[in-house]
Amino acid sequence: NPAHYCGVYGHKPTYGIVPMRGQFLPGIVSPSDISVAGPMARSARDLTVMLKLLAGPDGAEARAMRLNLPPARETSFKSFRVAVMLSDPVSEVDQPVQDLLAALVKFLSKRVKSLSMTARPSFSTREAMDIYVTLLRSATSRRQSNAEFALNQKRADGFSPDDDSYFARMTRAYVLPHRSWLMVNERRHQMRLLWDHFFEDWDVMICPAASSAAFPHDQKGERHERTILVNGRRVPTTDQLFWAGYSGAFHLPSTVAPIGLTPQGLPAGVQIIARQFGDLTALRFAELLEREYYGFVPPPGYR
Repeated sequence: NPAHYCGVYGHKPTYGIVPMRGQFLPGIVSPSDISVAGPMARSARDLTVMLKLLAGPDGAEARAMRLNLPPARETSFKSFRVAVMLSDPVSEVDQPVQDLLAALVKFLSKRVKSLSMTARPSFSTREAMDIYVTLLRSATSRRQSNAEFALNQKRADGFSPDDDSYFARMTRAYVLPHRSWLMVNERRHQMRLLWDHFFEDWDVMICPAASSAAFPHDQKGERHERTILVNGRRVPTTDQLFWAGYSGAFHLPSTVAPIGLTPQGLPAGVQIIARQFGDLTALRFAELLEREYYGFVPPPGYR
């Protein structure tokens, strides 16, 4: 999201390829599910250079393990097979952002090998969101104090079974039994393999990085209580977690590249998803966009 909101480039690596040592609070040494660290820059080429410097095992793993990312599957637009997703009922995208994505699709349609507006991995986006929220909030549950855990257990017991609000799902995940987590994790990995099967036919999927351009800062209440304006309606800010989780929950890399400005003058980006360990493919696609379509534009007053 930061790269999308700021009109720069960002890369979210394949889970596990960039060491996370030093990224957590003192005393925490175990890796966290889903969370990754990656570079941001004003050019796509710089992302590639930085990723190659950052990626690879460290510490004990470096004694025996080596990272060998495959090269980009394609090197020019004419060879790329591109799947496109402009919006989704799970997380509706603001029309100005959709318009910028549609303009990009029009540009690509005359240059890439093949392009599909309907190709998707064979699972529902609703299930992908459910899996992501459960795994994400299970991963962050270790931050709770004993008193907070007890409170959330009481809350979770009080929810109706058909309450699928974000707050209910988050609270249930905070107190999820390990057996239940194992079942959710198993389904996540089944879906990860479905993504891999999808990428037999497609080199990248391009989609939004978030539901809207940057919105006014709001610190009122809890995050799940806040809303943003999308297509004239107030919607929960947590809805747009979908666009990060659609790739992130399944260990996939994605690159965000700027694609233009909204009528309000705010930058927007496209998310470029590649198969697991296909980081250099996503980055190569971003490099081509920078060279042939759109790149970083300094904001007014930039020095």
